[in-house]
Amino acid sequence: MRFRDLIQRILFFVFFSALFCVPTFSQDSSWEKDLTVWRAQYVENLLKPDGWLALTGLEWLQPGDNSLGSSPDNKIRLAAGSPPHLAILRLEGEIVTLHPPPGGFPPDLLVAGSPAKPQALRVEPNNDKVSPHLTAGTLNMYVIRREERFALRIKDSYSPAIVGFHGLHLYPPDASYRVTAKWIPYSPPKTITLATLVGTKYDQPVPGGAEFVLAGKAFRLEPVLEDPAVAKLFFILRDTTSTTTTYGACRFLYTGFPSNGLDKPGELVLDFNRLENPPCAYTPYSTCPLPPPGNRLPIALPVGEQRYH
Repeated sequence: MRFRDLIQRILFFVFFSALFCVPTFSQDSSWEKDLTVWRAQYVENLLKPDGWLALTGLEWLQPGDNSLGSSPDNKIRLAAGSPPHLAILRLEGEIVTLHPPPGGFPPDLLVAGSPAKPQALRVEPNNDKVSPHLTAGTLNMYVIRREERFALRIKDSYSPAIVGFHGLHLYPPDASYRVTAKWIPYSPPKTITLATLVGTKYDQPVPGGAEFVLAGKAFRLEPVLEDPAVAKLFFILRDTTSTTTTYGACRFLYTGFPSNGLDKPGELVLDFNRLENPPCAYTPYSTCPLPPPGNRLPIALPVGEQRYH
């Protein structure tokens, strides 16, 4: 079966499974229809050729030459069927350069869409979006940086996780877990240090706090602002379901900006039905952040995504 056909069948199943999970008496609700569409889009993103389910490796680079290919004599072994010798990544201080293996680059190896050639690769701390992608066949790879460590992230559009995808576990929609929070801007914004599952740390700006009432109790969550150019807030949180039905480390919630922007008091909708698993719930090759202490809620949020496995 072709990959495109496989993905289309999976998405068809996921969309209609999500649709029929919505109670009949509330199918006319625009909120629940939006949630159903969002869930289908979320699965589609997971299943993209470069999505999180495609992640098959995370190889930490050593100083000097790091050869990669399917041959056993490489420092970084790629899956069988990949070129025996694909390329060499040279790490010198804080610079990563790409070099050809003996015999030259394979003809189908591309760097940011162009034929491979010797070059320095752009790598920024905790900013993977700027890293050029190395592609060959079904492989999609790029170098990431975590503190002083560099790694090659390897994705494969025919990964076992994509080919064997069996759907997600989702709680039924519950409108009582869609709340309007009071946005409290921080002036100036503060900075927090986030720990990750791989033992690294990095700083992120926190523009404010979202105060809300749930089950008769008041809570505050603090989001980080990953990219000032994108109107999106990123909440990393944990609740008491993490010990039973949801992923143990944390879940993620993305929202838009508050009603009056980041620097003025306003309102912010927190729809916990859109809680999603971090990438580390699907693969051991990700470097997920952990929730800051203030975002570890002493209540249950039995909505959103449950444990994957």
